[in-house]
Parts: sequence; structure tokens; C-alpha cells
Amino acid sequence: MSTNKSFSTETSERYSRALFEVSYESNELDKVESDVKNFQSLIDSSQDLRNFIKNPTQSISQQIQVVNLISEKLVFSKNLKNFFLLLIEKRRIFFVKKILEAFLNICSKKRGEIKASLISSKELSQTELENISKDLSNIMGLVLKFDYKVDKELIGGLKLQLGSFMIDTSIKSKLNKYKQLMLEN
Repeated sequence: MSTNKSFSTETSERYSRALFEVSYESNELDKVESDVKNFQSLIDSSQDLRNFIKNPTQSISQQIQVVNLISEKLVFSKNLKNFFLLLIEKRRIFFVKKILEAFLNICSKKRGEIKASLISSKELSQTELENISKDLSNIMGLVLKFDYKVDKELIGGLKLQLGSFMIDTSIKSKLNKYKQLMLEN
């Protein structure tokens, strides 16, 4: 593990572990995980909310008011609502996106899932994605969850990244290799 972690990364990991432990101990892990995903969707879809969270000049009372409103509308678990209030009180709410991503990673790891990045040159059907995931999961003996994207610039093929391990079968990559070989000669 790197010893050069940034303050925000270290802080986010500590808070995410605390949220995980509290949720696990109170048997609310599934509910909190679902609530976190809903909150992330809300953040991703609302520029105003992102700006509000990132703005250090917002008063604590304003932030509490917004969190209470969101918690009520999305029916958050009491633990998650209290966690958000703690982040506000400690003036760490601007780390919330990083904290929640770290929390979801902990949840995935505890289920034995591993995140992988899959990029294809064309849109793959849900069946194709499931087959790729199933085949690789069987080979590796782990459950893989893909972050899937389409990149038309690949021309053809796939890119799969699992931690530091990468498989690149894209035509773009092969063309770049040939170009490099031609330049060297």
C-alpha cells in the first residue's frame, strides 16, 4: 500500500470504514448501501447539490437543513442521516463523494467482488456483458463487477483492466504498436 496517501484519501477511508462498521453492527448494511447509491445518483444528476456540498462558505445550519430534507425525501436510514450530520459537524461534507465511493468498495470487497473496467469499441448487450463477467469470474474464482464504457476510438476489440492487470485487444492499440515499430526502424 502506498505511504503517500493524500489527506483526503486517508480521511475518506477512515470515515467510510466507520460507516461500514456502524451499518454492519446495526444490521442495516444493505439499506445503507442502497441509500448511498441513491444519494450518489442524486449528486451525479444535480450540479446544484454538487456545488452546495463543495462550497465551504455554506453554514452548518444550511447544510443540516439540506441533509435533513434529502434524508426525509429519500427515506435514508437513521445511521446514514446521522453520518451525514457528523460529516457536516466535522466540516468533512465536501469529502462525501470520495467517502461514499470508498464505502461501496468496502461493501463489494466484503462480498468477494472485484471491480474491473471494461471498455469496448461497440455497445455490448447485457447478455454479452453477463457472459464475459461469468467466464472471467469462473477463471479467477472471484466475482467481477464491471464499470462498462463504450469508446468508438478503439475501432474494434476490448480493453479490460483489473487492478494493475490490463488486457488490451483493441485495434487502436495494435495500430499504435505498429506505428511505434515503424518509427523505430
